[in-house]
Amino acid sequence: MATPLKRGATASARQDRDAQVRETVERILADVAARGDAAIRELSVRFDGWDRDTYRLSPQEINGCIGSLSSQDVHDIEFAQKQVRNFAQIQRDSMQEVEVETLPGVVLGHRHIPVNAAGCYVPGGKYPLLASAHMSVITAKVAGVGRVVTCAPPFAGKPAAAIVAAQAMAGADEIYCLGGVQAIAAMALGTETIASVDMLVGPGNAFVAEAKRQLFGRVGIDLFAGPTETLVIADDTVDGEMCATDLLGQAEHGPDSPAILLTTSRRLAKETMQEIERLLQVLPTAAIARAAWDTHGEVIVAESDEEMVRIADDLASEHVQVMTRDPDYFLRHMTNYGALFLGPRTNVAYGDKVIGTNHTLPTRKAARYTGGLWVGKFLKTCTYQRVLTDNASATVGEVCSRLCALEGFAGHGEQANLRVRRYGHREVPYASAVQPQAAPAEDAQPAAV
Repeated sequence: MATPLKRGATASARQDRDAQVRETVERILADVAARGDAAIRELSVRFDGWDRDTYRLSPQEINGCIGSLSSQDVHDIEFAQKQVRNFAQIQRDSMQEVEVETLPGVVLGHRHIPVNAAGCYVPGGKYPLLASAHMSVITAKVAGVGRVVTCAPPFAGKPAAAIVAAQAMAGADEIYCLGGVQAIAAMALGTETIASVDMLVGPGNAFVAEAKRQLFGRVGIDLFAGPTETLVIADDTVDGEMCATDLLGQAEHGPDSPAILLTTSRRLAKETMQEIERLLQVLPTAAIARAAWDTHGEVIVAESDEEMVRIADDLASEHVQVMTRDPDYFLRHMTNYGALFLGPRTNVAYGDKVIGTNHTLPTRKAARYTGGLWVGKFLKTCTYQRVLTDNASATVGEVCSRLCALEGFAGHGEQANLRVRRYGHREVPYASAVQPQAAPAEDAQPAAV
């Protein structure tokens, strides 16, 4: 049985915090829906200290941001974007449209149709996370989205040059310097100056994630996301320094970011905790990483690789770094994760920034039912059917009519019957479907189960 050496925050504490976030977001969304641009401006001034005539950046401002970067900065952004674009294109090429004759004279197919407009949020209030521009904008463009809008908050009182450059180089059609829930609301609901989009993507803080959750249905979203999570699965083939580095490297995202070590080595567990304390003395982002580790850090010692798989699948973590004798064992057996990083030569930072896979990934156990952002998220797989012969229509129609009768759908049945009469030249009664049973009286008791 696994032994926890360090536990994180309780579920009740997280629920209390979530309730506060939910109420705040509800008020902001209602305000933007009611007052549009006026609400956006007030919220931007209140939360970011940022006000200007229009929040959309001009071509001159965008070019100025790109020009302010060094040639090395531009080259590195280009390198990262090339990797993301290449893998996204490989994914897109794997998605084939189909058309097949399933019965004589019956043709079925599907098309992959991109959404018309996507809104991409790029976090940048605490750190200018330009990598999120690669992951969202490029992926949308490879999918074929015609209009891609981006929003990122100001950084140090002005547009973050690296984020703006990354947005533009990735192919964004409209770039706004606007952050937080107000940015999400503007893209989803639309205002007098910002046209609404069909889908929202991109990571963000708890308020941004909650805004996307509340807007889901009015627009599509990539996934339900929360604070960054990392799980390190390790055995005695690696040392505490590497485990500690990989845990704190993600804990610095924010004070609410869970970081968990899962290992079969008690020695490694203790060594990692010691190394974490040492690194927190020198890490420039130690204040944030310390808060995350103290509140949400966990260390679990398991008895076997099999038990680690069971625990890892229950955690369903966003990032899973595997450093064991046989990392492919976890690739073969794990089912719930956002992304796997196999072996000590790779790490989560590679995936976050440059290697080519997408870094917008499921959190809070959403990996049980979804993967991360990819080109398929921007595509609607829409089916169609074509019946080519009279005989095919009559043959399918006869079966359809009988099935409609079983359900009591007379109108549905007549749709089929009309084709049987017209194309099969066979007589069938009008509206031959049986009538549905009468609804029970309001005071009737349900049948026993």
